[in-house]
This record gives sequence, structure tokens and C-alpha cells, in this order.
Amino acid sequence: MKGVFSISGWWSSWPARFLTCVPLVHSGPIRAYILAHKDAIQLWRTLMGPTRVFRARHVAPDSIRGSFGLTDTRNTTHGSDSVVSASREIAAFFPDFSEQRWYEEEEPQLRCGPVHYSPEGGIHCAAGPGGPEPA
Repeated sequence: MKGVFSISGWWSSWPARFLTCVPLVHSGPIRAYILAHKDAIQLWRTLMGPTRVFRARHVAPDSIRGSFGLTDTRNTTHGSDSVVSASREIAAFFPDFSEQRWYEEEEPQLRCGPVHYSPEGGIHCAAGPGGPEPA
């Protein structure tokens, strides 16, 4: 599921010190994803590396920020820092997404066998008897 939303109002929930990031976020396209794993937040944050690029280059040089970050505000990636933040950000980027529905209906399908990515829909699909079906 690709995230399409209006960024207006998004920054109202952020501390003022992050307002310097607004022009950067508007400077080009972004990709928003929902990661599904019991430890998704911690695993993604480890892959991203420390927020501060200088630290990332020295502590986690093979991380995303260690490899591609330019400055602390141009550190190439964002990840929620908690389940509460993730829920708020998922609601902003994916207003039609229902976490409850996903756990009850879609997630079990993804555990049943092969999964394929649908570039057209921007979603992963479970391969059913008649071919891939959106999960």
C-alpha cells in the first residue's frame, strides 16, 4: 500500500526544532512503508543507524545514515521511535489502513505461503491457487 497524503498539518504534532525539516521533506518524492514485524521499530532503527550522521558514520558506518546521510537534517530516512508514533504516522500516510483489519484478515494470508510484490498497487500479495491476490 503506497502512502499518499497531504503534508499540511503533519508538522503540527512535531516539536518546533523539527520545522527546519519542512523544506527538505518538500524537496523531492518520498516513499512511506508500513513494516510488519513484532520488532519492526527496533530493527528498522538499527538498519537506519543513529540520527546524527557524524555519529552514524563512526558507530554504524554500514547503516543507511552512515552510508548516505549528508547532515543531521538530511539523514536520508525516518523511522518511528515508538508504537504510538508509528500509529500516528501510519494514520497520516495511510488514512484508509486499519491495523485491526490487517491483523484479522490480511496478515494471516501472508503467513500461508509465497508472497509477491505488486508494483502497480504498491502492496505485497499472497499467492493463492489462482495466482497472487492482494493481502
